[in-house]
Formats: sequence, C-alpha cells, structure tokens
Amino acid sequence: MLRLTGIQLPLNHGPEAIARAAIARLRIEPSQLVSCTVFRRAHDARKNYAIMLIYSLDVEVKDEASVLKRSANDVHVRATPDIEYRFVAHAPASMTARPLVIGAGPCGLFAALLLAQMGFKPIILERGKVVRDRTKDTWGLWRNSVLNTESNVQYGEGGAGTFSDGKLYSQIKDPRHLGRKVLTEFVKAAAPPEILTEAHPHIGTFRLVKMVENMRATIESLGGEYRFESRVTDLDIESCANATRQLRGVMLASGERIASDHVVLAIGHSSRDTFQMLHDRGVYIEAKPFSLGFRIEHPQSIIDTARFGRNAGNPILGAADYKLVHHAKNGRDVYSFCMCPGGTVVAATSEEGRVVTNGMSQYSRSERNANAGIVVGITPEKDYPDGPLAGVAFQRKWESAAFVAGGSTYAAPAQRVGDFLARRPSTALGSVIPSYKPSVLPTDLTPCLPGYAIVAIREALTKFGHQLRGFDMDDAVLTGVETRTSSPIRIKRDENFQSLNTKGLFPAGEGAGYAGGILSAGVDGIKIAEAVAQSMLTS
Repeated sequence: MLRLTGIQLPLNHGPEAIARAAIARLRIEPSQLVSCTVFRRAHDARKNYAIMLIYSLDVEVKDEASVLKRSANDVHVRATPDIEYRFVAHAPASMTARPLVIGAGPCGLFAALLLAQMGFKPIILERGKVVRDRTKDTWGLWRNSVLNTESNVQYGEGGAGTFSDGKLYSQIKDPRHLGRKVLTEFVKAAAPPEILTEAHPHIGTFRLVKMVENMRATIESLGGEYRFESRVTDLDIESCANATRQLRGVMLASGERIASDHVVLAIGHSSRDTFQMLHDRGVYIEAKPFSLGFRIEHPQSIIDTARFGRNAGNPILGAADYKLVHHAKNGRDVYSFCMCPGGTVVAATSEEGRVVTNGMSQYSRSERNANAGIVVGITPEKDYPDGPLAGVAFQRKWESAAFVAGGSTYAAPAQRVGDFLARRPSTALGSVIPSYKPSVLPTDLTPCLPGYAIVAIREALTKFGHQLRGFDMDDAVLTGVETRTSSPIRIKRDENFQSLNTKGLFPAGEGAGYAGGILSAGVDGIKIAEAVAQSMLTS
C-alpha cells in the first residue's frame, strides 16, 4: 500500500477525480490501480475564491515495488505507515491488584479503557454524576440559574469536553499514532466514521453523550468498575526509606478508603479543591501559564463569507472557523481559543458566586452565531508569583468580578464590540443576539479583567478586523469571562509518568498540565495507562 499526500482538487470535483489524480501522481496506467481510499481530507481556503481540497490517499497498485522505486524522489509518495495500535502489556489472570482512575473525562476515560483492554480491571472514581444526569444538572444552571457544585460543565462523566465543540485534533507530536487509536475507539462508540478522514474532525455535545455511555459499557464489560459521586478528599501516602513517598490508597468524601499502589490522577483543569488537597499533602505542584479573556460572538454568516467568499454555504466546507493571533504593543499575546462554529456560549462555572464562559457546538454546527474565546496569555512569573496555587486565586478574582458585573445572578456581563472599543458601557445590545444562558447584562467589561488584558484585547480586535472582514463589527458581542482555558498548575511527573515525589501517583491530562483538548487528553490517557500497566507488572 502506498500513501500519497498533497493531492489537490477543486472544491466541486467529481467522484472519479480522486482516482485519476492518484494515477497521474504515480504515472501508472489505469489498469495498474487496484484500490484508492481517502485517508485524510483538508481544505485550503487562503484564496476563498478558489478553495482547494487537499487529500492524503492510500493506494494499492500492481507491482508496488517498481512504482515506489520510480517515485523515490517524490516526497509525497511513500509506503503507507503502520499505524495499528499494539498493547504494551497484558495482565496475568492471577493479578488481583487493581489500579484506580480518578476522573472520567477524556483522559481518565482512555486510561480506564486501555487498562481494561489490557485486563487490569480499573476502578474509576468520578466526583460527578453519570453523563445524562449531569446534563440535567447543567441545564439547571442554564435555564434556572441553579448551580450544582458537584455536577456541572466541569464535573461529571465525560469531563469538560462533553460541553464543547467536540474538536478532535491537536498539535501534539504523535509519532506512535496514538491519536488514531483515540479516533478509532470513538468510532466504535458511535462517533461519525468521517472523523477518521477529516483533517479537523469534531463531534458535538449530543453525540458525545452517547459515546461516553457506550465507552463506559465497554469498560464495564471488561471488568472495570465505575463509582460515581465519589469525590477523593485525601491520599494515603507512606514515607519510605531514602526519603521516598509511596501512595497506598485514597480516601473518599464518604469516609471510605480504597487501597491501591497505582492511581491515575485525571481530575481536569477545574478541580481546585483537589489541587489544594494535593498541595497540602506535599505532592509536587508548580504554577503554569494559562490565558484569560472574553467570548466573542458574530453571526456565523459573517464568518462564512469572510473565510469562504462566494463558496460560503458549501456543504463540504460546513460552518467556517478561524484562528487568529496578535502580539500586542504591551507585550501580551492575544489569540482566539476554542472557536465554535455555529455554536453557543455556555455558563461553565463550578463554584458559587462566579461566572465562567465556554463555547459549545452540536455536530451540525447550525446555530446562528459563531463564538470563540479572545484570550490573553499570562504567566506566573509576571502575573501570579505567589506560589503554586496563585493561579487559582487569580482565576477566582476575575470570575467573581464577572459575577458582580452580571448582577450577581449567574447572568454574564456583556458588551458590544463597538462600545468596548469606544470605551463606553453598553446599555443595550444590537443585531447580534447573545446565546449565553441564563441571560446577559449589557454593561462595561473593563472591571472583569486586568488592565493589561483589556488594552491588549482592544488592540487585537481592530487587527483581527483587518484579517477577517467584519470581526470588529460594532454589534458583535463580548461576554465575560473566559478563565478556564487550561489548568493553572502542573503536577510534574518523572520519566515513568509518576509524580516527581510521590510514587504510585500518575498525574494525567489537562488537570495535571499535560494536555489541552479532547484528543491530546485521550492520548495522554493512553500513555498513562501503558505506564501504569508496565509498573504493575514489575512491582
């Protein structure tokens, strides 16, 4: 099998054009082509009047060796790489020890799945509820301003990624093709098969709910055990010789102790009480950079036209997205984050008296507005230098300010872009109807972020308007605040994926500072599961 890359075809090409392009690239007769399948499809919209589709193809030909030899100087023709996942270990039938997985978000889900597939029968501890009950609680905040602090956008089966655009791509280095394993398991769990071929696949919230349930059923069928509403409140750490520390188990809020020498810590980026507990127990933690800002909403039609021109609305392209970056004069980097085409801005707080925003889309991406975070990078050295958990206090400060600015009712403060740029409060909104629920309050957003962030975002919005026509339109809406872009801490781990100073504890995923999004979190979960399995077989 041969892998052909960089095959460019017009947006509206016919079905026979793909095979013809493969034949032309390989300089073979049509009779030599045995099969041709699409491995990956992307699009190039830099010239929106002449958008091209870019294909990677897997091609089977007669006399492959001679064709490959003749194409030796063509960097776009090579043998198809082996991307099949192979398990690194299998539990012996006699093994009775069981690993624990704390957290059932994407990272914990894949750590548990891989451990179950290898025969290690993990116990999964999730502080929140099963995904459907959790969804009901989340709607309680969105519809009725009632927050459940243990079951919300951040806590519960599926993790924060459940209420998102469901993007399944990242920029991580993946030489072992672990991302393919993640996508393959999602397809087994009822994800659309096209996520295996699209360059920028997504799923959407409604489909994610069913997939998470299906993956739970698989894990349980392999001997895994779920325990919901089981919040871990303490660690049982034994001091050993040579000043080493060994984890021996965990304590739950119920008072129960569960013994285990191998614990995956996949708690997500918002488990602030758990961060505090880890710090109190002496687990090595350090502050890390993250970003904060606002959500911005435009009519999706504005973004489609700006990105695709006359091709806007083409079903192959779908709803347009964007990625924008600006280096402000004050030294701050401003960029778009978690862009959700045809989506909604959602209430994402997990603590009372605070307002947090995030973005969400369904698979269809058919809502009237596009939204994205417009966020500013911050660092512990410059902005929150007062210890490992100072970033948490920094997030809370601005989330509390947003709560007050929104009227202290879980309504979010909002401002027209035109008013924000003109430095005047909004007293009403215009043609863009904000999607945040339960409601928004037109106001002045400047008290909701540090001054340097406000200055940088004002500058960036104008620059972004030059890059994407209509982006700085007066009636676009800013909604505050976006603070949960990533974990404010890193729980450092060694070359064996264990905590630097607490053996048996395997920090993982976004909460530990090692992932950013569903796909990278899933990949990290696989790596952690492999490390746990190998450690259990050698301990």
